[in-house]
Amino acid sequence: MKRNNYIRAFVVLSLFIGLQSCFVAKSYRQPELQIEDQYRGVVTSDSVTLASMPWQELFTDPYLNELIEVALSENLDLLMAIERVKVAQAYYKQGKMERLPGLNLGASAGTYELSDNSLSGVAAQGNGPSYENYQLNASISWEADIWGKLRSSKRAAQAAYLQSDASRRAVQSALVANVASAYYQLLALDAQVKVASETVVNRKEGLETMKSLKNAGRVTEAAVKQTEAQLYSTEILLVNLKQNVHLLENTISLMIGKQSGTITRGTLSDQNATVDIEVGFPLQLLSNRPDVMAAEYGLQRSFELTNVARSNFYPSLSLSANGGLESIDFDDWFNSNALFSNAIANLTQPLLNKRRVRTQYEVAKAQQAEAKYNFRKTVLNAGNEVVNALEAYKSEEQRYQLQLQEIKALKEAVRYSEELLNNAYQNTTYLEVLSARSNALASEINTINSKYRQLNSLVELYKALGGGWK
Repeated sequence: MKRNNYIRAFVVLSLFIGLQSCFVAKSYRQPELQIEDQYRGVVTSDSVTLASMPWQELFTDPYLNELIEVALSENLDLLMAIERVKVAQAYYKQGKMERLPGLNLGASAGTYELSDNSLSGVAAQGNGPSYENYQLNASISWEADIWGKLRSSKRAAQAAYLQSDASRRAVQSALVANVASAYYQLLALDAQVKVASETVVNRKEGLETMKSLKNAGRVTEAAVKQTEAQLYSTEILLVNLKQNVHLLENTISLMIGKQSGTITRGTLSDQNATVDIEVGFPLQLLSNRPDVMAAEYGLQRSFELTNVARSNFYPSLSLSANGGLESIDFDDWFNSNALFSNAIANLTQPLLNKRRVRTQYEVAKAQQAEAKYNFRKTVLNAGNEVVNALEAYKSEEQRYQLQLQEIKALKEAVRYSEELLNNAYQNTTYLEVLSARSNALASEINTINSKYRQLNSLVELYKALGGGWK
């Protein structure tokens, strides 16, 4: 009798394995993308791209490199992203085991006291008012992956893991760029503080000169007060700049996972923004931009989950078996007569489930469509960021050279107007001197800002191309 049961179980198992050829899940294919001319007319003939350059080579300032190193090991956002990768990896490892059978082993022993109402039945069985039961059993269960549900679930878990890891790389890429940008901004503020401090000294000297000219009857009290007001204006600017320095130091401290404090740094004049600008082909954004990769992995995950939802319309087939030793006498527990076993094949077809299966499928399809649109949007955004950063880099380079020429001309204008006023040249007024000084200070501040924007545009281009994480 037992032999016939085993034969039936073997036949059912063979049938399940044979049915696995009925795989209904679809295979993922990357959507068609029109990205050949995403760089707006920028013609490239080489696959070399700035994104391939390690950030240690792009940034030559040793203080900046040290800050980035600390940020990559201590930044809290990046550390949290790493933990999210570990979670996704754990689920992926679990997903790889879904197609294997489940095995459980159990043992139990107990004494059972029956009620008086049960005594007559017990007496008929010869058990008495109480009895003992000892059991050692093993159970195994396995679901046939006929429609590919388990394989799709595995691939969905893998895509989720890869998406999480790509998101971690995106955090790292953004972190490298943000630290570099904040560092350059801090150097620019230092340079502006220096200019404002020197200007305060010069304005104080100018005020004394203007007082002397008033005493000599060559200017009025209005000229003195205008010069004094200009001094106060510069002192206010200096206070604001110093405050911004402290605030930015606090921001950088947070980026590197440290308490607020002084940031050791170099000078703006030591920074070099000269580098060969290579953008490669737009298609390379798919493998260089972590956010683009994360978006596509998200699409793959949604695609596989749609396969899973579709498979729920079909019957599920499973096989379970249970066997072991059972006895009411401890001495006979491991006797051959205590052996028991059973095997069960289950076929389940959903019929009426309050529309849950169809709802799950429709939701999965909508989420897949949303993921597809998000992928296309991310690709378009990546190309747009490259074009904008490239244009900014070229413009800032030209603007900075023009700013240098402007500041040179304005400084000469200040010198000429002060000499003419001091020499009592009749066509020169104190207003011309004040105007020349204000224009010169504003130009110096703007020149420093232009230098910062030039450096920052290189950082933005590096990030837009997908640099900073390799």
